[in-house]
Amino acid sequence: MSKIKVIPFGGVRENGKNMYAVEINDQIFILDCGLKYPENELMGIDVVIPDWSALKEQADKIAGVFLTHGHADAIGALPYFLMDFKVPVFGSKLTIELAKLAVKQHKAVKKFNDFHVVDPATEIDFQNVTVSFFSTTHTLPNTLGVALHTPEGAIVYTGDFKFDQTARDGYRTDLAKLAEVGSEGVLLLMSDSAGAAITGNLSREKDIAAYIADVFENHSGRIVVASVASNIMRVQQIFDAAAASGRKVVLSGGQDLEQIVSTAMNLGKLHFDPALLVSMEETSDLAPEETVILETGKMGAPIKALQEIANGDDPAITLGEGDLVFVATTPSYAMEAVVQKVTDMLYRTGAEVKFISQDLNPSGHGNQNDEQLMLNFMHPTYFMPVQGEYRLLDQHAILAEEVGIPRENIFLTGKGDVLTYKDGGFHLGDRLEVGNTMIDGIGVGDIGNIVLRDRRVLSEDGIFVVVATIDRKKKKIVTRPQITSRGFVFVKTNRQLMKQSADLVEEVIQEDLDQKEFDWSHLKQNVRDKLNRFLFNQTKRHPVILPVIMEINQHPKRKNKSKKAAQPKPKEGGKAKRQSNRPSRGRGKKRNNNKNNDKKQK
Repeated sequence: MSKIKVIPFGGVRENGKNMYAVEINDQIFILDCGLKYPENELMGIDVVIPDWSALKEQADKIAGVFLTHGHADAIGALPYFLMDFKVPVFGSKLTIELAKLAVKQHKAVKKFNDFHVVDPATEIDFQNVTVSFFSTTHTLPNTLGVALHTPEGAIVYTGDFKFDQTARDGYRTDLAKLAEVGSEGVLLLMSDSAGAAITGNLSREKDIAAYIADVFENHSGRIVVASVASNIMRVQQIFDAAAASGRKVVLSGGQDLEQIVSTAMNLGKLHFDPALLVSMEETSDLAPEETVILETGKMGAPIKALQEIANGDDPAITLGEGDLVFVATTPSYAMEAVVQKVTDMLYRTGAEVKFISQDLNPSGHGNQNDEQLMLNFMHPTYFMPVQGEYRLLDQHAILAEEVGIPRENIFLTGKGDVLTYKDGGFHLGDRLEVGNTMIDGIGVGDIGNIVLRDRRVLSEDGIFVVVATIDRKKKKIVTRPQITSRGFVFVKTNRQLMKQSADLVEEVIQEDLDQKEFDWSHLKQNVRDKLNRFLFNQTKRHPVILPVIMEINQHPKRKNKSKKAAQPKPKEGGKAKRQSNRPSRGRGKKRNNNKNNDKKQK
C-alpha cells in the first residue's frame, strides 16, 4: 500500500498563492507554485508567497514542480522556490515560456533551465507513480490539469477550469480525457473552488467577444481598456475588436505586458497583424476614435493603474470628456472598496466608465454547475476543495454532497494540514507550521509581524523622535531634548505639547542618571513608556517613539610634556637620559628596553 500525504502550502482559505505538495512513498510532487497580491493591511509588501521551510529537510524527495497554467497565482512564486530547490519544472509550452520570463527577472536563478514541456498526451513515469495531464478551459490557452496515478487510484488536481462549449481551439476542455481519468478510478480530487458562489450561467467567451466588439464599434472617442496582462483570451478579444473597428492599440502595461504579448504571439497563441500596435507617441497622429490604450498596470494590476491615471500620476495618459474607460476584467471581492473609489475618481475626469461585469457574467472559473460536472466526471472517493476562501471551500463541499460524496470523505483543509492515507482511507493527521513569506523589494521573508505592526502604527499615528545628549560622568544633561514629529501632530500648532514632552524626557533622563547603576536599555525604555502614556493622555494616539540618547566623549585629551619639564637628575658618573615628547605606545615594552639599555650602560 502506498504511503500518501497531501499538504496545502497555500491556496486554501485564501485567494491565490496555490501550492500543494503530494508525497507518495519517497517522492514529493509540487502542484503549482503561486503568489498572491497583498491586501491593504500588508503595508508596503509587494507580494506574498508560500512558506515552504517544512520542505527543506526533504529537498532530495522533490520529484518536480507541475504547473497548470501561467497566471501569477500558479507560477509567481516559482523563482523563489527554485532558489531553494533546484528541481525540474513541467508545464505546457506557453506556461513554461511565461515561467521562464518570471525566473529570468531574478538574478539568483536566471540561468536555471531545467524546464520540460508537456501536453495532454504526455505521461511521465516515476517510481510507482505515473503523471498524466488533461486539457481544461481557462483564460489562457493550453491550461492543464494534473493526475498522479498510484496503485490505490489517481490523485487529480484540476487547476483553474470552467466548461465552455464555444471555446476556441487551444482553450477547449478534453471531455473524453476527463471521462477516461474518472473511469480508471480517482482516489482524491483536488478541485478549483473559486467559482463556487456563482449560481447563474457564465457568459460564453463567444458572447464576450461579440460584446467587446460592439462596445468598440459604438464609441466615437478614445478607449482605455483595463485588463489583466496574462489573460491571453481577453487580450485576443480586444485586439480583434480594435481591428474590426479600425483602431490601433497602444500597450501601456510596460515591459510585463509587452513580454507576455510577444511570447504568446511567437508561440502562435495570439493572432493579429503587427501593424495593429503603435507607440504612445504615434497616437498624436491618430484621431480619438482610432485609438485604444490597453492598460494592465505594474504586475498586471489594472485597477491600480487606472487610479494612477485618474490621479494625474501617469504622464502619458490624461482622461477627459469623450474618453471611455472600459474595465474588461472582474476585480476580486477583496478590492470592492478600491474599485468603488477608483470609479468615482474616473467619473470626475469627465470620462465615461463601463465595467464588463455590469452586463455580462465573465469568469475564468466554473460556476456551481461546472464544479458538479467535474465531480461527476471524476467520481472521486475522497474530495478536497482548493483554490478559494473558506466560504467557497465550504460551498464546494455542499455541492459535492449533492452529487453523492459522503461528508466524512470531504476535507476542508487549512495551510499546513496533513491529509494522510492510512488503513485504506484518508485522515487529517498532524499539522505543519506553515505561514506566509512576504516579499518587499529584494527582501525575501525578512518582513514579519513586528515590522508590519510598526508600519501600521506609523500609518495611523506617525512617529515621535526624541534626541538628547548626556554626560554620564557628571550625571547631567548636556543639551535639552530636541523633538521631531512626522505624521503625529503639526508641530507649529502644538508647541506647548512639544515643550511639555521635552520637559518630561528631561525629567526621566535625570532620574536615571541619578541612580547608582546606569543602564542604557532601561533609560530608553523609561523614556518610551512615560512619553507614550503622556502623549496618549494628551492626544489619544500611540505614535512610534524613538529615543536617541547620545553621550559626550569621556576620554581626556593627552597632554604633551613640555620641553621645560623637570628632567631626572643624572646618576653619579652618568648623564641623564633624554626623554621624548611623543606619547609612548606599549609602555611596558619601552620599560623593558630601558632596563636593557641600563644593563648595557652598566
